[in-house]
Amino acid sequence: MPAPLVTVIVPGRDIADFAPAALDSLRAQTETSWRAILVDDGSRDDTGRIFEAATREDPRFTLLRHARSRGLGAARNAALDLVDTEYLGFLDGDDELTPTALERMTRTLAATGSDFVTGAYVRSRWDGRRYVAGRVQPWVAAATDPERLRTTIFAHPAASANIVAWSKVSRTAFWHDLRFPEGVAYEDQVVAQRMYTTARAFDVIPDVVVKWRLRENGTSITQGKHKVRVLHDYLAALRGGIDVLHRAGARDAVAARLELILAMDVPPLQEIAGTHPDPAYPAAVRAFLEELEALPEFADARVDPTLAAALRW
Repeated sequence: MPAPLVTVIVPGRDIADFAPAALDSLRAQTETSWRAILVDDGSRDDTGRIFEAATREDPRFTLLRHARSRGLGAARNAALDLVDTEYLGFLDGDDELTPTALERMTRTLAATGSDFVTGAYVRSRWDGRRYVAGRVQPWVAAATDPERLRTTIFAHPAASANIVAWSKVSRTAFWHDLRFPEGVAYEDQVVAQRMYTTARAFDVIPDVVVKWRLRENGTSITQGKHKVRVLHDYLAALRGGIDVLHRAGARDAVAARLELILAMDVPPLQEIAGTHPDPAYPAAVRAFLEELEALPEFADARVDPTLAAALRW
């Protein structure tokens, strides 16, 4: 077999109900020259057995095991140290790639020479019988549509809204000094902003490359914002991303992030804070909002009140 072109890092913990679909989405890729590193992060269900079976059936899959859960950041970092292909990407083990995702993104990078490419994504929600993909949300469209090749965060500040690791394929060499924070949730937000601010150039494409699953049972990290510990990680990630943009002098990108945070992140947190039994929760939300209001870019932020409604799509 020819040497693989792209490595996809697939971490997962206790995702046996969803892992088969994620692996099938890799098998269905129109670009077949891929390698996938599956990381079983201390699962207590059948995730490890599903991953192990995949490696027996297809040599393109390899498996890493963590005896105890080390978290998503550590799982991705462990796999990063093993990547030896020209390109790399990420797929969470409960999500799915669209069939042309790897082909579209690797061919774009081959044509442009950019450091990475990022595409659109949609949410996949349970309708009572199955998971159904929705439409591209407005902030995702603003970040990825229309196609822009060899752009920068200064030329395209709205790209800063696309803060997930799994919507991107990069040149592996670009990751020589990039790693995910460990021991925290929302570990990809700061990394994404570092990617935007350190890239010589990046590409954005409007193609939907991932279906992001919102689990019906509410067990994913992003569905746990009512927990004080998760809230602190969430706010730290938002602060960290803004700080990266601020230190890079990307003032328009900071304003763009503030617009989204004020429209989409803050209102749900304030709603939770209004009835939360732990006073530390509303105190943390108030302190965060005061920090945002103190930023010099706050005056430039223009909040679109219709964006919050899009969270239901």
